[in-house]
Amino acid sequence: MSSKIIVTVLGKDQSGIVAKVSGALANNSCNIEDISQTLMDDIFSMIMLVAIDEAKIKIDELKNLLLKLGEKLNLKITVQHEDVFRFMHRV
Repeated sequence: MSSKIIVTVLGKDQSGIVAKVSGALANNSCNIEDISQTLMDDIFSMIMLVAIDEAKIKIDELKNLLLKLGEKLNLKITVQHEDVFRFMHRV
């Protein structure tokens, strides 16, 4: 099983989104391996591939942390294990 997660962020654009989300991940020893972001009008979207093999917290705790961060920033932040994501989005 992979030790990577997919983090998605969606919401109204505002300054500091990337810094706050990546900071929360870095503070818990998670490593962003790939990132893609786009802005359509004022809608911000971002997808991150994140390695969690050295994370200081369990995946459920990380999901909760990012969920609360999303609520604070009025963003939708979701976390899926890479294997689940790939299974759900296979062609």
